[in-house]
Amino acid sequence: MSVDNILSRILEIEHGFQHILGGADEILSAYSKEQCFELALTLFEHEAYQARMLATTILGRLATTNDDALCFLEEQVSKDENWRVQEMLAKAFDEVCKHRGYEASLPLIEEWLNDNNPNVVRAVTEGLRIWTSRPYFKDNPSVAIALISKHKAHESEYLRKSVGNALRDISKKHAELIRQEVLQWDLSNPRIMFTYKIATKLLK
Repeated sequence: MSVDNILSRILEIEHGFQHILGGADEILSAYSKEQCFELALTLFEHEAYQARMLATTILGRLATTNDDALCFLEEQVSKDENWRVQEMLAKAFDEVCKHRGYEASLPLIEEWLNDNNPNVVRAVTEGLRIWTSRPYFKDNPSVAIALISKHKAHESEYLRKSVGNALRDISKKHAELIRQEVLQWDLSNPRIMFTYKIATKLLK
């Protein structure tokens, strides 16, 4: 199966991502890691968002052991203006953390959370959902809450929505911890209030 055949099949489908994951699997099993990296860079230049989603998925798999792929995700993929590509970036980041181990990935998680690009930060807040279903964070929900909450007042509404949703997810099992966290928030700040409303939706 050639890359062109895989790509033409992918371009026919507008929604979802299972076909993207399948295409990435086919390419990764047919070519060397070096070839896959070059293919991903080429695919990322494509005007079709599906091709860039495919490139992002391949890079996410490679980034588990390839720092150049991880760097490209952080510096280039994060600048893509298509929201679907950003969804794949979030999945790619989680793939890296899962492979390396979530606890071992804490320095990387913090590095991305401190990035100036809200898409890089969102890749973490969104990619690791549901945070407390992930190893390490399952046993350390307070660590997850503290990391996510850092961006409750971010200027990007897109990111704050992700922050609120991630905290709301956690509130299903750890309502009291979320309650304790939001008690400390300054709700006179409209950005924080925006996040608060989402985060506390399930709290009674």
